[in-house]
Amino acid sequence: MRNRWNSFRSRLRLTYRQKVFLLTALPLVLAVAAIAVVVTAQSRQLAEREIRELESQLIEAKRAELKNYLSLARTAIGSTYGNAAPDDDASKLLVTQTLSAMIYGQDGFFFVYDYDGNNLVSPRQTFLIGKNWSGLSDVNGVSVVDTIIETARSGGGYHAYDWAKPSTDETARMVVYVIGLQDWKWALGTGIFIDDVLSTVAAAEAETQARIQKTFIYIVLITILALFAVFVAGLLLNLHERRLADAKLRALTERIIDTQEEERGRVARELHDSISQILIGVRYTLELARKRVMSGEPRASESLDKGIDGLTEAIHEVRRISSDLRPGVLDDLGLGPALKSLIDEFSRRTGIETEFKTVVFRNLLDKDAKIALYRIAQEALTNVERHAKASHVSIEIFGHRNGATMRVEDNGTGIIGEAPRKGVGGLGLRNMQERIAQLKGTLRVISSETGTLIEASVPLTHLLSPVTTGKSAPINPRKSA
Repeated sequence: MRNRWNSFRSRLRLTYRQKVFLLTALPLVLAVAAIAVVVTAQSRQLAEREIRELESQLIEAKRAELKNYLSLARTAIGSTYGNAAPDDDASKLLVTQTLSAMIYGQDGFFFVYDYDGNNLVSPRQTFLIGKNWSGLSDVNGVSVVDTIIETARSGGGYHAYDWAKPSTDETARMVVYVIGLQDWKWALGTGIFIDDVLSTVAAAEAETQARIQKTFIYIVLITILALFAVFVAGLLLNLHERRLADAKLRALTERIIDTQEEERGRVARELHDSISQILIGVRYTLELARKRVMSGEPRASESLDKGIDGLTEAIHEVRRISSDLRPGVLDDLGLGPALKSLIDEFSRRTGIETEFKTVVFRNLLDKDAKIALYRIAQEALTNVERHAKASHVSIEIFGHRNGATMRVEDNGTGIIGEAPRKGVGGLGLRNMQERIAQLKGTLRVISSETGTLIEASVPLTHLLSPVTTGKSAPINPRKSA
């Protein structure tokens, strides 16, 4: 079971390219999702506000229409009602007949209830006439007749409830406008069905919802296209970077091979020009000593002394070549003494005045940093010897709170003037940069006609903690570079 889980986790592990794509695409997806949510919410709120406003305007138009109808009815019965007494049954009958004849549209009519709840006029639904409907409610429990009577008593107003349409007998929303004929204690009103208004509003809501869904689909499509564009761009960039990396790798391989061949040639020349010549001289000296010993000449000891001196010189040459390849003092005593030995040998060989500056050095750099800084100093001194035409060279090394820094400065002609003509600043500087880059350090080269400064810095991670009596002591940066 554990092996299966480990296998599953290994399959889920993302590659570097997948992580880069995920880090690029995830913010885009989140941003687009947030935009989609905000746009959808804002669009829905705006649409609902507009729909409510449309519904309000349509219903208000219906209410104004009801007022007009009721004004016509009052005009039709005005003379009869105005001249009649409260108990004038003939006038009441004439008024009911007049109102019953006033129908309009497909479902429009006037109705009359007395204040006791009895229906007196209902031309399109005659089954209501003559019956008491006090306490009547619609299908939703909304009071109908009692509210109509109460509205009439208070001077008039609107009321809405569900009612059966006379033309289809289907229940629909109805808005009525009621006034009171106070002398007769009648509630006179008319109503209009607003199902067409509700249908219009529902259609507007459906259209709005469709637009919102279409907008959301557009956003999703744009997001997919953007992600595809990011993927393609990342793929093209990855291919481009891979080509550059391959080119750099080939160039690095060529430089390594060239450096190896150059170093081999240098060692071969050193062996041929110094060791080989010295050993040949020792051989001839020893052969001469043998002849003198065999012949009994007294000068045989002189030849032996010359041979011994030649062997001593050969030993020194071997040590010098070995020191150039890998100085033992670098491992034994640290970077400071190794640099001191290097610059002293440089001064002795070239006759150039040298200066070495350092504080108390405690060999606290790790192995990689020591080798890198030593090779950089070695390369810098080689450039000075071959190209700079300098009369003074100084090396300074010190520690600080950010790590350690080495400076090599000369007063020669500078790299700028020598580079195009002699190739200075090519392979040597690239080797310096690559060495310091492996340590995540920095290399700074400042060159002018009055000299060159090469400054190499390694970070604090390459400084080792000093050990005092078996316990780690804090680093003094200035003393431990």
